[in-house]
Amino acid sequence: MVACLTAGCGQTKETAAPAGDTAAPATEAAAEEAAPATTEDVTITFMASQDWIQDAEMELGEKFTEETGIKVDYQIVPSDQYESLLMTKINSGECTDIFGGQSSQFSIVTQFDVEKNAVDLSGESWAGNVDPAAAVELSANGKLYGQPIQDVSACWAVAYNISMFEELGLSIPTNYAEFCDVCDKLLAAGITPIYECVSDGWHHVCWTEAAVAATQANEGYPEALNANTDTFAGNKELTTMFTQLKEMADKGYMGENFMSNQYADAPAAIASGEYAMVLYNQGLGAEVNAVDSSFSADNIGYFVNPLCDNQALNVNYCGPSRFIFSGSKNIDAAKKYLEFMASDESLAYMTEHVSKFNQLPYKNAPSAYSDVVQDFYDRYPNKVAVFQASVKYYNPAWMDIGADMSAMFLGEMTPEEVLKDIDKLRAEQAAAASDPAWN
Repeated sequence: MVACLTAGCGQTKETAAPAGDTAAPATEAAAEEAAPATTEDVTITFMASQDWIQDAEMELGEKFTEETGIKVDYQIVPSDQYESLLMTKINSGECTDIFGGQSSQFSIVTQFDVEKNAVDLSGESWAGNVDPAAAVELSANGKLYGQPIQDVSACWAVAYNISMFEELGLSIPTNYAEFCDVCDKLLAAGITPIYECVSDGWHHVCWTEAAVAATQANEGYPEALNANTDTFAGNKELTTMFTQLKEMADKGYMGENFMSNQYADAPAAIASGEYAMVLYNQGLGAEVNAVDSSFSADNIGYFVNPLCDNQALNVNYCGPSRFIFSGSKNIDAAKKYLEFMASDESLAYMTEHVSKFNQLPYKNAPSAYSDVVQDFYDRYPNKVAVFQASVKYYNPAWMDIGADMSAMFLGEMTPEEVLKDIDKLRAEQAAAASDPAWN
C-alpha cells in the first residue's frame, strides 16, 4: 500500500520551517509580478521508500509551496515493496516526477539507467556544492544525475547505552569474542543485548557492512568480484560474518521478537532500558531523547560492528537520493524543488531538525557533530568502503539478501547457501545489464 502525504495538507510539527530572508516590499512586489504563471496549480509527485523523507523535508515542502505555488505530493512506499514498484514505474514510463533511489556509481547505471531515465543535473546552480565523493556515486560519464537526500558521513554502527555499560562494568568490545562477552553479561543482568528488526526487510542486512573485513584481508577482492573472477561463496571472512550473525540470533542476543520488531520502534526500545544496543546511525541519541526527555542524547555511544573482529570504520558515500524522471511533464518545477532543498537555509533546517543529519554532503551545509559522535569517528582512523559502494550488483540485491538472511535465522538456509545465492543474484543483475564480465 502506498501512503501519500502532500505538502500543505500533511503532518505538521510545532517547529515551523525557516522563514528565509526578509525581502523589501518593493522586491516582494517585483517577485510576484515576475512569477511565471506556469507555477500556478502545478503539483509535482515524489515517490520514495519509507524512512527516506523526513518530517523536516515535508515541512520545507510546505514552505516551497508558499514561495512558488508548486505543490509536492510525497508518495511514501513501504521499504519491502519500494524497489519493485519503482522499477515497474520506470520501465513503464509512468514514474513520478521525482523518484528516490540509492546512489551508487554502479547501480544508477545498471539498475536505473539514469542516462535514459533521469535528467542531467550537472548545470544546476547547486551541483557544484555536492561533496565530490557523494557526486561520484550519482554520476555517469561525467554527468550528475542525482541529489543526495541524507547524511552519508554517518555509518551503521553499534549504538549503546553508555550508563548501562558503566553500571555493569562493560567496555567497548574490540573483537567478536569481546562483543559476545558483553552480550552474555547483559543477558545475565536481564537485559536484551541487541534490538534487531528483521520485519522491515533491510535493517538486518546492514550488519553485512562488516564485509569490509574481506576487503582488509584482500584489497583486490572487490575488484575481483566486479571482474567476475571471484565469488562470495567460499570467502573466509564472509562465511565467518554470516555464521556469527546466525550465532548471535541463536544465543538470544537479539531477543525473542527480533523477527517481528520494527525499525521505527528502535529509539523507544532503547529508551525503555529493555535493550542495550542497536545497529544505528549517529543520530540515535537525539531520537531516544525525543522519546524520553530524561534520557540524555549524550548517553548513547557508538562502536564499529565487530563481526569478523572488524575495527575499521565502514564508510559509504552512497545513500538515498533524488532523481528527476526524464519522462516527467514537470521537469522545470522538479528542478526548482531540488534547488530549494539544496539552499543554505534548507540544508541548515534539515541539519537542525533531523537528529541523524550531522553533515549533509554539500559544501554549504553546516556541521553538527556532538562530542560523543566526534569521539566515535576519531577512535577508528582506518576507513574502508562498504560493499554497497565498492561491489557491483550488491546494493540492488539488498532486499533479496535480507530475505535469505531471514531464512538463515529460521534455520532454512545455511550461511554458505546465503553466499551462493548472493552470487546468483549478482549474476542475474549482471545478465540484465549485459555486463561483459559475466558473458
